[in-house]
Amino acid sequence: MNLTEWAKTQGVHPQTAYRWFREGTLPVPAQRVGPRTILVNIEAATAPEVTGGIGLYARVSSRDQKADLERQVARLTRWAAAAGERVVRVESEIGSGVNGSRSKAKRLLADSAVTCVVMERRDRLGCMNVELVEAALSASGRRLVVLDDGEVEDDLVRDMAEVLTSFCARLYGRRSAKNRAHKALEAAEHG
Repeated sequence: MNLTEWAKTQGVHPQTAYRWFREGTLPVPAQRVGPRTILVNIEAATAPEVTGGIGLYARVSSRDQKADLERQVARLTRWAAAAGERVVRVESEIGSGVNGSRSKAKRLLADSAVTCVVMERRDRLGCMNVELVEAALSASGRRLVVLDDGEVEDDLVRDMAEVLTSFCARLYGRRSAKNRAHKALEAAEHG
């Protein structure tokens, strides 16, 4: 299968897949066979004796952050390649963390071949109740890995930020809720 066809089946833009190939972070074996042709060896990537693998998930809140979305996917892919992990699914989307209507996150969580969901930060999956998703994954023998979990160390502060984000989303709209919640926390700290 050529690289463009593979990218479309994985829900990845062909240019992103080509960049991964150039950087050596493509999650499947591939080789250049002509000046403009790259073939992906999907048989080697989906050997029947190997079951399960990791799923990578990246999310941003708005379309103007699309460049950050691609950087998230690239960082996650590099981490998976460095860790020697087998990537079975890559999902990235643009959507609010406040509501649960994110089809690609649902698709990733529903995929039984994904034994481990990897994301950059906990808030990429949702602003609240990520612990419930983590518990549900654990109950089915799967796990959630957060690469940068050091953004908020104290559980109480994180919970307060999540509650403020939720309230601000209702009061001011979903787009600026997180910024307003952070401003409210800063004002409470200094006032």
